[in-house]
Amino acid sequence: MKYFKYLILGTLFGITLTKAELISWFRIYEMFRFQSFHMYGVIGSAVVFGVVITQIIKRTKMKDAQGKSIVITPKKLSVWRYLLGGIIFGFGWALTGACPGPMFILAGNGVFVIFVAIASGLLGTYVYGKIRHKLPH
Repeated sequence: MKYFKYLILGTLFGITLTKAELISWFRIYEMFRFQSFHMYGVIGSAVVFGVVITQIIKRTKMKDAQGKSIVITPKKLSVWRYLLGGIIFGFGWALTGACPGPMFILAGNGVFVIFVAIASGLLGTYVYGKIRHKLPH
C-alpha cells in the first residue's frame, strides 16, 4: 500500500506520454529522419528542465525526503564512453522504436511485442554488468 502513490503517479505519467504521442513509433521515425521538431522539443525541454533543477539542488544544498543532503558527484569527462554508449542506445532506440521508459508504457497500452525489447534490454544490462570491468570507463 505504501507504493500506491507511485503507481498512481506512474499511471498519470504514462497517460501523459501516450496523449503527447511520445510513445508513437511514427513520431520517433519522424525524429530520426529530421522531419519533425516534436520529439526534439520535448527532449530539449526535458534537458533544460533537468539542468535548471540540478542547479537549484546544488546551489540551495537541498535535502531529500529523509533530510539527508543530496550530493551530486561530478563525472569524469570521457568522450569515448558517451559516444559509444550514445551510439548503442541510439541503435536500440531506432531498432525498437522506443527508449526504455516508454517501453513499459507501450506494454501498458497493450503492445505486448515490446516485451521482447524489454527482455533484450535487461539481458544487455546483465551482460554489461558482467563485462564492465573490461570496458574503458
